[in-house]
Amino acid sequence: MKQVLETIIRNIVENEDAVSINEKEEEERIIFEVKVAEEDMGRVIGKQGKVANSIRTLIKALASKDKKKVSIEFLD
Repeated sequence: MKQVLETIIRNIVENEDAVSINEKEEEERIIFEVKVAEEDMGRVIGKQGKVANSIRTLIKALASKDKKKVSIEFLD
């Protein structure tokens, strides 16, 4: 899942070197903390958060196979 998320984010942003994804795993929940360059944050979130919501939906669908809950946090 982390690799899929990283691939999606890297294809959206211009500064690929600034992409950092930290994975925290709890009992039945995985939290991904995504950091990108400040100028790329708008691209990742999108208008009215549509891109971010689409990314979350896709990753949650992948996680449902493993019966885990996933949340994605976009950090400044």
